[in-house]
Amino acid sequence: MYIDIILLIVLIVLVIIFFNRFSSFVFLMAMIEIFLRLLTFLKNNIGLKDVSAVIDKYIPESIFEMINKYTGNMPTINTILKWAFAIIMTIFLSYIFKIFMKKKKI
Repeated sequence: MYIDIILLIVLIVLVIIFFNRFSSFVFLMAMIEIFLRLLTFLKNNIGLKDVSAVIDKYIPESIFEMINKYTGNMPTINTILKWAFAIIMTIFLSYIFKIFMKKKKI
């Protein structure tokens, strides 16, 4: 099923259309990654097998898993997308660090 990748692409396009800023794209990717990681945590630690099965079936564990799922037999594209995502996450950390330093009150 391609629902996960279609939803990700639609969200990216909507953010680009409405916000027109690279930082909005970076924050969207970080929010999606954190959301997927939280759902994975719930799937692994919740006692309800039905909920865990639904999360396991329809929701990927992370963006890296989505990259592996759709580009697994194309190692060059897989590596490029993983590095691009790692760079996006590094940029996200730099944005968060800048925000943290601006709010420092010492």
